[in-house]
Amino acid sequence: MVTASVFADLGNTVWVIGHTKEKIEKLKKGILPIYEPGLEEIVKRNVKAKRLLFTLDYREAISSSKVVFIAVGTPPLPTGEADLSVVFEVAKKIGENLKRYTVVVTKSTVPVGTNKKTKEIINAAKPAGVTFYIASIPEFLREGQAISDTLHPDRVVIGTDSKAAEELLVELHEGIDGKNVLTNIETAEMIKYAANSFLATKISYANAVAYLSELTGANGLKVLEAIGLDKRIGNQFLSPGAGYGGSCFPKDVKALIACSKTFGYDFSLLKDVE
Repeated sequence: MVTASVFADLGNTVWVIGHTKEKIEKLKKGILPIYEPGLEEIVKRNVKAKRLLFTLDYREAISSSKVVFIAVGTPPLPTGEADLSVVFEVAKKIGENLKRYTVVVTKSTVPVGTNKKTKEIINAAKPAGVTFYIASIPEFLREGQAISDTLHPDRVVIGTDSKAAEELLVELHEGIDGKNVLTNIETAEMIKYAANSFLATKISYANAVAYLSELTGANGLKVLEAIGLDKRIGNQFLSPGAGYGGSCFPKDVKALIACSKTFGYDFSLLKDVE
């Protein structure tokens, strides 16, 4: 929702494809299913300007679009692996409705190799003669600061194997002032998991240091404050507490451990972090 609204506010015509009629009808009236500071105003402004459109119809939205984003949930399975069923379901529907050259971008957090499978699914479903390219642009948003994080990110990661697709996606992100990291698809897929898992590692490390400090008579808060003043380390995510949580860190750590196992690597460090 945030991504769609920001791209519309930058002057693009953006379709949002939903799955629930009730939700789509509410969105057409500017009633949002989530709260994010400043989002409602952006949505209403762009709905009024007819730049932000909502539909249940893939055909209507896909056929008129140069770029299509897959932005669906990838919750953890009992094994810790990411559940990619909805990503692949949506990819098939996109393929069935392609009418012209299109760049299909995965925004969802997915393990390495997912976009190759997505490409195969779209290729099998699309009409003959229609050209498409795939790309990976992972999302780095914090709840409560999502609009600012979208407009002013630390980096915009664009992974694709097509120069034409890369140029189109760089153009799309003009007006967003983060540093562009242009890379291949596998690297883009890995960056999101690596970033979240590293932040989770800092949190687990802070808790371990605080616990050991209690045992030794050291002041854990002072220890962490002091090491956080080292510019190479930094003080963010270096406070003792209940451990990492939220909607991303737990599932992404589990998913990277599971992904590592698939490729024959025992990521024992991350197991200890978890």
